[in-house]
Amino acid sequence: MLDPILMFVGAVFAVAGVVKGVIGLGLPTISMGLLAIVMPPVHAAAILLLPSLVTNVWQMVAGPALAVVLRRLWPMMLAVCIGTWSGLGLMTGAAAPFGTALLGVALTLYATSGLAAFRLSVPNHWEPILSPMVGAITGLITAATGVFVIPAVPYLQAIGLEKEELVQALGLSFTVSTLALAVNVGVEGGLQPSIALDTIAALALACAGTWVGQTVRLRMSPAAFRRWFFAGLLVLGTYLIFRSVG
Repeated sequence: MLDPILMFVGAVFAVAGVVKGVIGLGLPTISMGLLAIVMPPVHAAAILLLPSLVTNVWQMVAGPALAVVLRRLWPMMLAVCIGTWSGLGLMTGAAAPFGTALLGVALTLYATSGLAAFRLSVPNHWEPILSPMVGAITGLITAATGVFVIPAVPYLQAIGLEKEELVQALGLSFTVSTLALAVNVGVEGGLQPSIALDTIAALALACAGTWVGQTVRLRMSPAAFRRWFFAGLLVLGTYLIFRSVG
C-alpha cells in the first residue's frame, strides 16, 4: 500500500511542475506552501532541494544571456548566500514555530503583488546599492521559510532585463538560493536517508509536470493562468497564517 504522504508529495510536485512549465516559476512556492500543511518546513525544504536544483539549472542555462546576467547580478547572488547562511537555525531553532506564519505572509504578499500586477522600475544607478540589500533580505526569508521569491522576483522584474535575460536571471537566483538553502538544511539535520524516496518521486513528477506545463502554455493564456496561480497562493498563504496562530 502506498504511503499517503508519498502520494501527497508526488501530487504537490506534479502540480508545482505544471505551474513552473507554464509561467517559469512557482515550484518552491507551491511545494513549500502545500507540504507545510503535513510536515515541518525543514523537512519540506529537504525534499524540495533536488527538484528545485534540477529544474532551475535547466532554466538558468537554457539561453544565451547567462554570462551577461552573472556579471550584472553577482553582488545580489553573493548577498543571497550570506543572508541565507546568516539565518541558519531559523527553521529549527526557537523561531521555528513562526516559520509557517512567515511562510504564509510571504505567499500572501507575493500573491497580492501578482494579482495587482504590481511593477517597480529601478534605475540602473541604484542597482549597486539595492542588489545586495535585496539579495540579503531574500536570503533571510529563504532561511526562515524555504521560499526564495520575495523580494527577489519583483526586483528582477524591475531592473529592465530583456525577456530571455529575465528567465535566466530567475533561474540563476533560484539555483543560488537552492544551493545556499541546502547548506542550512544539511546543518539543521534535514538531509536524512528517509527522505530519499520522497525526493526521487518529487523530482520525477516535477520534471513531468514541467513538461506538461510547457505544453499547456501553448494552449492557454499565460495571463489567465497567472491570475489563477496567484489567487491560489493567496488562499494558501491565508490558510497557513490562520493555522499557525489558531
